[in-house]
Amino acid sequence: LPVRKKSRTFYSAEQLEELEKMFQEDHYPDNEKRKEIAAVVGVTPQRIMVWFQNRRAKWRKSEKLSVKGNKKYPTSS
Repeated sequence: LPVRKKSRTFYSAEQLEELEKMFQEDHYPDNEKRKEIAAVVGVTPQRIMVWFQNRRAKWRKSEKLSVKGNKKYPTSS
C-alpha cells in the first residue's frame, strides 16, 4: 500500500495567536499540555507537536542569525 502524505494544516490568525502565546510560555510542552492546547486550538495533539517542532526550528534559526548579526567584525584599515 502506498504511504499517504498528511495534508497541510492551515491555521487561522486566532489559532496562531494562541499557539504563539503558548510558545512564549513554554517551548517544550509535555503530552498533557499538548492535549490542552489541541483542545483550545481545535486540532490534534500530533499537529500541535509538529507545530512546536517547526516553531522551535524557526526560533533557533532566528537566534543564530541575531547572534551572527551582533558580532563586531574588525575592519581592516
